[in-house]
Amino acid sequence: MHDKVRVNFTFWNEKGKLANSSEKLGGPVTWELSSVIIGLAEGLTLMRVGEQRRLWVPDELGYVGRPGYPRGNSVYDIELLEIIDGVPPQPAPADVAGAPKGAVKTASGLAYKFLEKSGGGEKPRPWDRVTIHFTGWTADGAMFDSSRSHERPATIDLPTVIPGWQQVLPSMSIGDSVRAWIPEALAYQGRVGEPKGQVVFDLELVSIQRLPEPPRAPAHVAAAPRDAQRTKSGLAYRFLRKGDGKVKPLPTDQVEVQYSAWTTAGRLFDSSVVRGKPATVPVNQIIPGWAEGLQLMAAGDKALLWIPEKLAYNGRDGAPKGMLVYEVELLSVVR
Repeated sequence: MHDKVRVNFTFWNEKGKLANSSEKLGGPVTWELSSVIIGLAEGLTLMRVGEQRRLWVPDELGYVGRPGYPRGNSVYDIELLEIIDGVPPQPAPADVAGAPKGAVKTASGLAYKFLEKSGGGEKPRPWDRVTIHFTGWTADGAMFDSSRSHERPATIDLPTVIPGWQQVLPSMSIGDSVRAWIPEALAYQGRVGEPKGQVVFDLELVSIQRLPEPPRAPAHVAAAPRDAQRTKSGLAYRFLRKGDGKVKPLPTDQVEVQYSAWTTAGRLFDSSVVRGKPATVPVNQIIPGWAEGLQLMAAGDKALLWIPEKLAYNGRDGAPKGMLVYEVELLSVVR
């Protein structure tokens, strides 16, 4: 999983619509196996240079409802042109099996120790963007990912990473290096295609980018209030502002939106506001409840949507569970 590959590809969604291809992109493309969807990575590791294969990738090994990407199963025609050797796996530390004496241990079960300290300085806030070098091992010493294999550090938004990273990175200053022992409950939590059990990461904080403080959860994040409107499907919604627009999006349209999304516990799990720019998403490729709510809105409208689980991610691995709450501002409709 540490190699790069050069391929020609064609990619269709489950409805048979062409989603992308190397031809559209101007020729063969180079992918890092560790950065592509799980199904593609698995299929490519079964191929030899010169082979052409068709891969049917189920949604749980694909984009798992990620906004802006096709929903459902996908089909790839792949021609493997070249394998480019990556950086070899890094040997596991001697204490990979368990945190040593002297490591900081938290009530959540996380343990960590500083490998190098820079002498202080600014630390990331829980909503900031950071650039880090990292290497991860399972408890038996198998390396499963490393920014060193990608030949560059990774830039991540703290709210989007595993809980163990969210807990340890705000304790670090630029230049610090930390080794963290992260229990499964704070790591990948049994997600398909991810390491199981406790994992160990060496983390080096390279830089911090200050982002806007994320929006706070709505007052009624736990449940829709009585005066919310409801549809036959179970979606509840309330307009926060009505705009001057008249055109409502159709399933075939794309929309430009600012949005934030929370679980009913008030945990923000996605936000274009935090990323600092609106998102453009196809209406027919997002979760059903969001798509239904958008079609009730016109440009300039702002609304809260309470989306029941059956209209959200419906128990998909790696996705938020239960009812979700979206605050959405519809900026424009693209036809």
